[in-house]
Amino acid sequence: MSPAPASPRLTLVEWLICFVAALGFAFDIYELLMLPLIAQPALVELLGVAAGSPAINTWVGWLFWLPALAGGAFGLLGGYLTDLFGRRRVLVWSILLYAFSALAAAYSTTPHMLLLFRCTTFVGVSVEFVAAVAWLAELFPEPRRREAVLGWTQAFSSVGGLMVTGAYYLAVHYADALPVIRGGHQAWRYALVSGVIPALPLILIRPFLPESPAWREKKAAGTLRRPSLGAIFAGELRRTTLVTTLMFACSYGAAFGAIQHMPRIVPGLAEVSPLPRPAQQKIVSEVQGFQELGGLVGRVLLALLAVRIVGRRRLLRMFQVPGLALLPLVFAFAAGSSVGAVKWGIFLCGLLTVAQFSFWGNYLPRVYPTHLRGTGEGFAANVGGRMIGTSAALATTTLANLLPASSPAQKLAWSAALVGLGVYLVGFAASFFLPEPKGQELPD
Repeated sequence: MSPAPASPRLTLVEWLICFVAALGFAFDIYELLMLPLIAQPALVELLGVAAGSPAINTWVGWLFWLPALAGGAFGLLGGYLTDLFGRRRVLVWSILLYAFSALAAAYSTTPHMLLLFRCTTFVGVSVEFVAAVAWLAELFPEPRRREAVLGWTQAFSSVGGLMVTGAYYLAVHYADALPVIRGGHQAWRYALVSGVIPALPLILIRPFLPESPAWREKKAAGTLRRPSLGAIFAGELRRTTLVTTLMFACSYGAAFGAIQHMPRIVPGLAEVSPLPRPAQQKIVSEVQGFQELGGLVGRVLLALLAVRIVGRRRLLRMFQVPGLALLPLVFAFAAGSSVGAVKWGIFLCGLLTVAQFSFWGNYLPRVYPTHLRGTGEGFAANVGGRMIGTSAALATTTLANLLPASSPAQKLAWSAALVGLGVYLVGFAASFFLPEPKGQELPD
């Protein structure tokens, strides 16, 4: 048998497409992971309370969950609009929305104002993911190239996590030398301002971006069926929609219910608590960097394995099974551990959990037809992930106020361990019902 012909090299326009998608994915996570870093210092200033106050826990829960709820609702609408008006148009406007929302959030004077602009930021991020995945999948229809492009561009999500960690570290370090915002030099405000960066190149290169040929041709020929929310619950798609929605919720539950609380656990470690606040926040950013590095390694592993392992269930369980054992242990012992142990523990948790987000970006385009691709992806990602899954953050902060531990950090760590264990167990059980795609080609 003769070897399969090599795929032609990417054209300049295709590289530009990959650049825009990678930039969008990177700043999706950049914007989302901004909150764990800035939540505590921002709320201490805006509420005028001590860092360990129960009011901080309450507000952090709302800041994690309500924006995700808004993002889920509008992200679902964005999926529908992606099918109705095209992938490129919705992609571009969603990136502009979250970039300028982040800039506005930097000028917040009350926690309610911060909450409002975090909601609009999350709406942009939620819509962007759905539009970008559908856009890429249809622009690169050849199976191996599609899997590779989706896997590698999504890996830049974790690059975004490293970028926001570095941005926050620099904001803390150079805050006093930067221009005054709202009468002060608060690092959290400068970190939020940096979220406008992706809007700048996008404004310049937008005219060169093509629309999805599969969507455009059907639209021009009048054969593109109108998207329908009810259609993703009809026939064979019902099981796909229900299972992927539940499992997407569990993936987000592990991140929001456990991993994203580590920046508030670290200041309570024995090595860290005696230090002044700027020094504490630098260590927080270092630990966050290890988590994001782990997430990047996980996404790269997923990208490499996605083109080699045919079974989607098997691919997913390579990350689910070790995560089920490891994540609860890391958080159960986090508050009493050294900074070094926490860094490597969160590295592994990030690797095993974040890789699952890339899995869904590769899997979902293969189980929905063209006219329902955005709607189906939008429902799983936004109702499942953003609306249901992120409620794990509120569960963790609520439970933390009830647990009989010796310190706020210990309460939060134990609560994160319990919630993380629960969502991992549900996700693993649901994987036995996950439908395998019928073929390598995208459904028409």
